[in-house]
Amino acid sequence: MLTQKLLAFTTGGSDWILYLLIFLSICSVAVIIERFFTLRGTLSQSRKVTERAKEALKANDLKVLEDLSKNHEALEGRLLSYALRYLSGKNPAGIEEIMTGYVLMEKPILEKNLGFLATLGNNAPFIGLLGTVLGIVRAFADLAGSQGNPTAVMSGISEALVATAVGLFVAIPAVAAYNYFQRQVKLILMNTESIKQLCIAYAHAGVK
Repeated sequence: MLTQKLLAFTTGGSDWILYLLIFLSICSVAVIIERFFTLRGTLSQSRKVTERAKEALKANDLKVLEDLSKNHEALEGRLLSYALRYLSGKNPAGIEEIMTGYVLMEKPILEKNLGFLATLGNNAPFIGLLGTVLGIVRAFADLAGSQGNPTAVMSGISEALVATAVGLFVAIPAVAAYNYFQRQVKLILMNTESIKQLCIAYAHAGVK
């Protein structure tokens, strides 16, 4: 009884799998576009702050960090602003731990929705494969009802393979985008780490 119910479900075909993959593809494209513009702007601001910090190092003028802290569009600027407010009491103790904690709080914002891309990239091919299996089951069911006409099963199998192709089509851009955005996040965090070390030097030098 259960087998017959499952067979009736699987012979319904893989069309719903294709609709699901199309929906996931639309979600993936939306995430990719949002993350592209968001991280591109964040990384651009990060590079500006880093370049100015390099100039401050060459001039041996750590006071420029106060100017950089006014750039709240950059993660580094917000970090410096937060750190300088903490240092207003001229007590550098614990500043490194506090700045590290602040960066850890900001990291999930940078990685927003990247988990979705990673999950989609890993599982979309399997969803497509499920559609192919359902399509093949349907093709053989059609073959049984067509008195051994091979054309029916060949046509059904070719349609079933479309699901696997669509699954790969959805997965490949998601994986590529995920790897690209992860590199951008890593660059931003590396720039933030360099600014953090400058701020720690600023704190221990006792410059206000």
